[in-house]
Amino acid sequence: MTPAHPQRRGLRRSVRLFRSFLVEQTEPERFYSTLADDSIELLREHTELAGRTVLDVGAGPSEFARAFRAAGAHYVPVDHDPTVASVRDGGVVGDALRLPLADGSVDIVFSSNMWEHVPDPEAVADELLRVTRPGGLVFLSYTNWLSPWGGHETSPWHWLGGERAIARYERRHGHPPKNRVGETLHRVSVRQGLEWAAGADADVLAARPRYLPDAARVVLRVPGLREVVTWNLLLLLRRR
Repeated sequence: MTPAHPQRRGLRRSVRLFRSFLVEQTEPERFYSTLADDSIELLREHTELAGRTVLDVGAGPSEFARAFRAAGAHYVPVDHDPTVASVRDGGVVGDALRLPLADGSVDIVFSSNMWEHVPDPEAVADELLRVTRPGGLVFLSYTNWLSPWGGHETSPWHWLGGERAIARYERRHGHPPKNRVGETLHRVSVRQGLEWAAGADADVLAARPRYLPDAARVVLRVPGLREVVTWNLLLLLRRR
């Protein structure tokens, strides 16, 4: 199978993604299956997946494991939490800052919505690139702090301050949120991702808001606006 021709992603695709996003809490398998299929479609525009080794760093939902394996990839999930479903199913327990793999040992490194959960995201991105072979791909996406979903389950109250959003969540639910700013969630920006990609030893194949139509990539040129509008930044790089 040869890589597919790039497709234009329009409003219909975004509506489908956001509709599935709305039921993430009640029907997580629907959202993550939709997102996994969409991610594979993008990767197939740049490389074959059959027979390729895909390292999923920050693995979580098993829908990604099923989708990559159905595409013929050798899927290897890595997470620091040994209880994660996809890690229990043939995965590796490891730290994203010190991946237990040799330099240039995998074809594709995939990391979806993990960057905002690590205290040193640029160092983690360097690790993703380190273990990717020359000519291989790094797929990195994350939710930036000032996006509408930047506070995760405390959104949109994080716009008034992360600590205030946590306190409000505790009052309403009787327990702290899973994602707590400064502990399990960090204030990452679109600017950070773009600057890291620009300085990486890799060619940037895509840089755009992940869930929005392709035309929305122009917002990345506008500091300030991009931090609110982007929602989730997608970076796709080919290591040199």
